[in-house]
Amino acid sequence: MLPVQILKDSAQEERGESARLSSFVGAIAIGDLVKSTLGPKGMDKILISGNPESAGGIKVTNDGATILKSIGVDNPAAKVLVDMSMTQDHEVGDGTTSVTVLAAELLKEAEKLVNQRIHPQTIISGYRRALGIAQEALKKSSIESGDNIREDLLKIARTTLGSKILSQHKEHFAQLAVDAVLRLKGSGNLDAIQIIKKLGGSMNESYLDEGFLLEKLPGMFQPRRVEKAKILIANTPMDTDKVKVFGSRVRVDGVAKVAELEAAEKLKMKEKVDKILGHNCNVFINRQLIYNYPEQLFADAKVMAIEHADFEGIERLALVLGGEIVSTFDSPQTAQFGYCDLIEEIMIGEDRLLRFSGVKLGEACSVVLRGATQQILEESERSLHDALCVLVTHVKESKTVAGAGASEILMSTAIAMEAQKVAGKEALAVEAFGRALAQLPTIICDNAGLDSAELVTRLRAEHANGRHSFGIDIEKGEVADVTKLGVIESYNVKLCMVSSAAEATEQILRVDDIIKAAPRARAQDNRPC
Repeated sequence: MLPVQILKDSAQEERGESARLSSFVGAIAIGDLVKSTLGPKGMDKILISGNPESAGGIKVTNDGATILKSIGVDNPAAKVLVDMSMTQDHEVGDGTTSVTVLAAELLKEAEKLVNQRIHPQTIISGYRRALGIAQEALKKSSIESGDNIREDLLKIARTTLGSKILSQHKEHFAQLAVDAVLRLKGSGNLDAIQIIKKLGGSMNESYLDEGFLLEKLPGMFQPRRVEKAKILIANTPMDTDKVKVFGSRVRVDGVAKVAELEAAEKLKMKEKVDKILGHNCNVFINRQLIYNYPEQLFADAKVMAIEHADFEGIERLALVLGGEIVSTFDSPQTAQFGYCDLIEEIMIGEDRLLRFSGVKLGEACSVVLRGATQQILEESERSLHDALCVLVTHVKESKTVAGAGASEILMSTAIAMEAQKVAGKEALAVEAFGRALAQLPTIICDNAGLDSAELVTRLRAEHANGRHSFGIDIEKGEVADVTKLGVIESYNVKLCMVSSAAEATEQILRVDDIIKAAPRARAQDNRPC
């Protein structure tokens, strides 16, 4: 009997071993791509966009999520790992490289087991059991921060920043990040922390400003300093009465009629400005442009008017100042104003900005980053954002675990002990999960140019003897008690990393068929050239 074709001619299908191999190869390739960026001595990647001359055309980074987001992948399993890395970034902010490398190592181990004729469902069952053991071991090893939360936050920030571009100034930036997060008073609202990048100077000139900074200036002849500011925040066009229809024409009998039109237009603008001034505010901030005539009217009324505050900026301003964005001005009694104690101009480098001090949302602050190149500034922002996310996560659940590979070896050792109690082929999958976890400290050592075989076996021996706080001291190239060195990580970040990697691996292992839909047929273009 001849085979029946179900799919369209241009559709593609991979089945069984072929589909599984395709998934393994794609996912493992993604892991190998970011593997060299792992750890304090990891290397950076240069990412060049399709148009290198454009703004942001070149990125220099070792952030796993940024690398994976910037590359285009076609393999479906590779896309699963990219999505998983993005989720890790959004959820806890750090561990994006670790989660990708761990998932790739789990798939390498799974590939070996599949080649031994062990069914994928058996491997999944073993991995699930191993994940439970790992989570339990990690939970038992975690320590509550208690009253030492500031000290623990500083240690976590140093550990997080130790593998970033800011590692040379990690003490300075750790203090900066912790001060910013503690100002949030446990709210976890990162929108209250604004990061401003200013080219020039060196990275250690970056600082935390307790006010809110806006990269705009007031109009000509308007107040440069306002105390006890009552602020109206708006998103409204200040040129509503201009003729905007493309190709429209106005016919008049003479030049006097043109003057009448302009006068009528000015009158309508003045009416709108009068409505705004009727709110009795002394500062007006608009999302859109404020043209010359309305600017002049605001100057005459001694009102500070700020135009073209970008949408993200004005949303954050409304949050910080306690106001709401309005677009109509007919009912002043319902408008919700923003308030702050002082608005003044300041200089950063050669740039002038406005600082809002004493804002209603007391936890609001701005971090000013300095750097020699745009790429350094962008990577510094990514690094600081990761640290802030990790610290906010830790504030919500204040538990710490040992870093520097200690937690991975702890979980790996616990899994190896429990695997001896598991019967059947499932035991092989449980052991494989433990071996994959042990690969993370091995890769960290390799990236630092250390003897990974020697160090990891020593580390295993220390953990087997009950010294679970021992990890790898990368600086000295030896095994040491990393909690005494202050190398600790947030329990939530580590737990999320292990759980996400195991779930993504399970999803890829379940695949036995890949069907690629036929591309959409395009109608032939019969137009003449």
